[in-house]
Amino acid sequence: MAAILVVAAGPALAQDWNPFRDSTGSFGARSEPYDKAFVREWEARPPRGYATLAPANIEATKTAIKRYQEIVQHGGWPVVPDQAMQAGSSGGAVGVLRQRLTLSGDLKEQSSFRDQFDGYLERAVKRFQASNGLSPTGIVDKRTIAVLNVPAQTRLKQLQANLPRLQALVRGAPKKYVIVNIPAQQVEAVENGAVVSRHAGVVGKIDRPTPILKSSIHELNFNPVWHLPPTVIDKDLFPRGREMQRTGKNVLVQYGIDAYDGQGRKVDPSRVNFSSPSARGFSFKQQPGKENPLGFVKINFHNNYSVYMHDMPSDTVFGRNFRAASSGCIRVSGIEQLAAWILQDNGDWSQGRVVEMKKTGGRQDVRVRRPVPLYFAYITAWATEDGVIQFRRDLYNKDGAGSVASAY
Repeated sequence: MAAILVVAAGPALAQDWNPFRDSTGSFGARSEPYDKAFVREWEARPPRGYATLAPANIEATKTAIKRYQEIVQHGGWPVVPDQAMQAGSSGGAVGVLRQRLTLSGDLKEQSSFRDQFDGYLERAVKRFQASNGLSPTGIVDKRTIAVLNVPAQTRLKQLQANLPRLQALVRGAPKKYVIVNIPAQQVEAVENGAVVSRHAGVVGKIDRPTPILKSSIHELNFNPVWHLPPTVIDKDLFPRGREMQRTGKNVLVQYGIDAYDGQGRKVDPSRVNFSSPSARGFSFKQQPGKENPLGFVKINFHNNYSVYMHDMPSDTVFGRNFRAASSGCIRVSGIEQLAAWILQDNGDWSQGRVVEMKKTGGRQDVRVRRPVPLYFAYITAWATEDGVIQFRRDLYNKDGAGSVASAY
């Protein structure tokens, strides 16, 4: 669900195109010695990889559970010191890191230089980061240390909690579908068991979580009008409107939002008093344009939560690792490719035509000739057929594994 408007005088990309707050989701203040452009690219355009709902993942996850049971029975792994490390580092903390990654299976090569951060260890760190939802920089920063120090017992609980979720979803998965894995903050387009495209996604904030649901995509709206949903009106528009009124400004004028009365007639913005109960009688819309938080396309599916998938005016947020920043809806990076794939049975909707709709700004609603099954799923721990065990933040604390699984 999109959100708007902010405490600052002008729009700022934060909290699902919500100028109300500026929260990057970063893990504390820190210098970043790695290539920021690489991180942005990795986060915004993740590799396709294996399908989350591949049938082979069931047995692989069962095998992972057995493996983690053994790790736990043998005492788990050591706590990595809170000390930044990278290739060329040395000392006792490097030795602990080496032991930790060996136990989890990320470090497979042996080295006679236990306390030296060599190329083998750098590759192991990259493997660990990639399989834990982090950008594979090979640099052990504060966030990587936090993930390394999630106890083995916690990870075992997550695997055990996620196995039945996987089993239920895999059983019903059709040949063609879209899945939003909420904790992974990613969207997969899957056909015949293979990932056609994988997209970074922005998911619901902790206090406005994206719901778990099953539906089918039946319609796309190009350059849509945004009908502000109740959550955004109550939690964003009205508070911002009252704040701006105190300084003699009008939130509707500043953000190009129209108010309508109960008969559907447009109302003069000056007539809307956000401090009065009468304001509750209005509905609010924003016309298509560069400031419209839906971007150039909205993907519709029937549900009881007033959520949808859509584009966004700026793609900056997709380059972040923490993207729980919406009011429940899913913003999709590279949505042009996804939209064209959804409409591939409509005959004349190539990706080029989709891009042209973005360029021209033309309004058009398109029914999907063959509705595409859609899942909003919550999978934080699973294994793929190549034996790699994947973990993601327990964003909404649904695994019963404790807050340490989400505190990074």
